[in-house]
Amino acid sequence: MKNVMKLTLIAMVAATAVGCASTSDIDNLQAQIDGLKTSVAQASSDAASAQSAAADAASKAASAEAAANRAAQYAQDTNSKLDSMFKKSMMK
Repeated sequence: MKNVMKLTLIAMVAATAVGCASTSDIDNLQAQIDGLKTSVAQASSDAASAQSAAADAASKAASAEAAANRAAQYAQDTNSKLDSMFKKSMMK
C-alpha cells in the first residue's frame, strides 16, 4: 500500500511539473493569437474590398448589356427602314 502511495505521489508531482505551461509558452501562444487576429482582420478587409469591386463590375456589366441591347434594337430598326426603302425603290 505504501508503494502505491509513493508511486501515486511521484506521478502527481511529475504530472504537475510537466503539465503546467510556462509563462513564455503562454506569451508565445498569445503572440500567435494576436498575429492570427491581424491576419483575419486583413482577410476580412480584402473580402469586403473584393465584394465592392464585384458589385461595381456587375453594375458596369449591366449598363454595357443595356447599351448593347439598345444598339441591337437601333440596328434592327435601321435594317427594317432600309428594307422598306429598298422595296419601295424596286416597285418604281
